[in-house]
Amino acid sequence: MGAAPRPGTTASAVMAGAATLMLALTACSSGADDPAPAAQGKAEAAGAASPRTGGTLRLAVEKEPECLDPHQSPTESARLLTRPLVDSLVYQDPRGGLHPWLAREWTVSGDRRTYTFRLREGVTFTDGAKFDAAAVVANLDHVVAPETKSLLAGSLVAAYDSAKAVDPLTVEVRLKRPDSGFLAALAQPNLGIESPATLKGPASKLCAVVVGTGPFKSDGGLTPQKGIDYVRNPAYGWAPEGAPRTGPAPLDRIEVTVVPDNSARLGALTSGQVDVITGLAPSSVGTLKGTPGFALHTTPFPGANYSYWPNTAKGPLSDVNVRKALRAGVNWRQIVKNVYFGVYDGAQGPLSASTPGFDGSLSSAYGYDPAEANRLLDQAGWTRRDAQGYRTKDGRRLTLRHMWSDPSVSTLAVQIQASAKQLGVELVEENLDGGTFVNRLLDGDYELIDTSFSSPGPDVLRVLFGADNIPTPKRGISNNMARYDNPQVEAYFKRALDARDQSEQFGVYAEVQRRVTDDAAVLPIYSPLSTVAAREGVRDVRFNVDGTPDLSGIWLAS
Repeated sequence: MGAAPRPGTTASAVMAGAATLMLALTACSSGADDPAPAAQGKAEAAGAASPRTGGTLRLAVEKEPECLDPHQSPTESARLLTRPLVDSLVYQDPRGGLHPWLAREWTVSGDRRTYTFRLREGVTFTDGAKFDAAAVVANLDHVVAPETKSLLAGSLVAAYDSAKAVDPLTVEVRLKRPDSGFLAALAQPNLGIESPATLKGPASKLCAVVVGTGPFKSDGGLTPQKGIDYVRNPAYGWAPEGAPRTGPAPLDRIEVTVVPDNSARLGALTSGQVDVITGLAPSSVGTLKGTPGFALHTTPFPGANYSYWPNTAKGPLSDVNVRKALRAGVNWRQIVKNVYFGVYDGAQGPLSASTPGFDGSLSSAYGYDPAEANRLLDQAGWTRRDAQGYRTKDGRRLTLRHMWSDPSVSTLAVQIQASAKQLGVELVEENLDGGTFVNRLLDGDYELIDTSFSSPGPDVLRVLFGADNIPTPKRGISNNMARYDNPQVEAYFKRALDARDQSEQFGVYAEVQRRVTDDAAVLPIYSPLSTVAAREGVRDVRFNVDGTPDLSGIWLAS
């Protein structure tokens, strides 16, 4: 919801600056259909038959979170770096199934507002504290506490009312209303269980050091602009039901270094300085594929595509015909092919095609049709042209300000800008500092913003298009950057929350996708990929349900 995620690339270079604060992550199912990629399977067939214990994995990542605590941070980088540290009550497998984890079972009341969880016995935090019902209550209360200032986790459990420890291993959670996505939300790292003692300290301390029950621990925590080191938790013995392994992790240590520059990160891999890198740029994919001794592992990020989000509330894009004209009049798919070397697929709707609940029947609405685009602009009254060839109306040029703060979007933005000019639309590229970006976001002082949102299910639509999520100075940073407010869609969202099964929920969200498409409330561009590049000898590279790499099961054959 939060995000994963990411202008110019994928899941959580999430709109730089302010956008880093808005990666959305909700849940239903995964886009990672094959948790063991084919390249990895071939490598394992040629190597050891069973995991080798020991060794240190050296990992270079492209981004670091502004705060490590997943209760506070919505970013993909926070989810990646805290998943080895924290477990969840519920486990969501790569195909979307929900299984016991720290909760060994649960029941739901007839009105679907009370969840009773029975917890695993014998689980301990890496600081020695016992995991029990009181710990669960403390964590849920911490997520929703105003002082936590949660930018994602709180919204995932917006229906949460209260929790109480019935006995040391039984927790009763009350919701304000039914929420069909509640269990799946509990499976996300953003609602991972942290040691209660750490939750009592200042929020800033949690931004550096997180203590959980996970397969690894990190006493030193995150060092800004450097990275984080993990050591194996030798006591670990409560892997989730359905996970590939039980017991302690194979690796002794993981050393994570932050290397923002793509070329430097790739060079560190090919020169042997590190074993694995994440976030390989499309321009480097061909290079790596042609380099012996290395393997590329990918999975599509589920959720919302990398998109331009039009301000539907005011300005030229408050006219649906202008939004539709921009959608039809820019050759988005050809631009994506040109800029990203065919690595990314052009978007076909509000959700990526790998997202469960994706409605593929809408793809024709996102095709290139310049004649229709010109007709729509004429109909909207932008019939005249000035000396530079831009359309005008009542003496005003059709100008749209695209604000961003991540240099990685510049090449894509320039090509979109050129395509829009052929249509007679002036796109003004505004590269802003983070503070100015946030202020203008809250004030709605823009026409276009770009980002993507990783999410394992269609409930992300509620996060992105719900009226309660429009960012304002009073509400603060939130996810509905299109400032979209449609009463019919709000009614659909309520129906989705009330859904009794996944089939019903998907049916409702199909209606949302159709209405959002009819209203051209988003201009989807491409479907991001999660990439992991590794040297030979790195085995069992898998992905979590949200598309982030799973570090807990990796082992070294050499």
